[in-house]
Amino acid sequence: MNYIFYGLIVFSIIIGATNGRLQEVVNSILLGAELSVKVAFSLIGIMAFWLGIMKIAEKSGLVEFISKLIKPVTKKLFNEIPENSPAIGDIAMSVSANALGLTNAATPIGIKAMEELQKHNKDKSTASNAMCMFLAMNTAGFQLIPATVIAVLIGIGYKNPTEIIAPTLLVTTIAFISAIILAKVFEKFWTPQKENGGDE
Repeated sequence: MNYIFYGLIVFSIIIGATNGRLQEVVNSILLGAELSVKVAFSLIGIMAFWLGIMKIAEKSGLVEFISKLIKPVTKKLFNEIPENSPAIGDIAMSVSANALGLTNAATPIGIKAMEELQKHNKDKSTASNAMCMFLAMNTAGFQLIPATVIAVLIGIGYKNPTEIIAPTLLVTTIAFISAIILAKVFEKFWTPQKENGGDE
């Protein structure tokens, strides 16, 4: 990624110099750097507030409550995992934390869930269907409230930053459902259990 950005900068400078607009390119770079610092500082307040609210939700048991609500759905999606496996609860907790914007809390829970899923994986050298499903769900990034995007919009002076909530909810819901469907479709073509002869 660093090489891509470096290439874009060099390419912009070359094109600007060729067209006699190098000064405009330099000015844009400086203005962009200045704006990025302003946005970063403006994010501090709103992010501190939102993370505090989310921490309260975590400590009050709201995340755990939501995870219990979606646990039956989790069991259906990960039907190859035993119902008494800690992975089911960890997956539900991870999805709940991500949906509420608790990414800091979701990361260690997600890692723990992957470790539990690996215990049930019959082919330790490759990801199981359950692991792929969990990764797809996390990558889709379903969010009820896009706190970070709202904070960025506030930072750049957007007049109505909360209007992003409905479109974001719609898009992430579609992405989330699509990821689940595609994971279920593709697992029909890839069954590592069969290739290993069903051995543990």
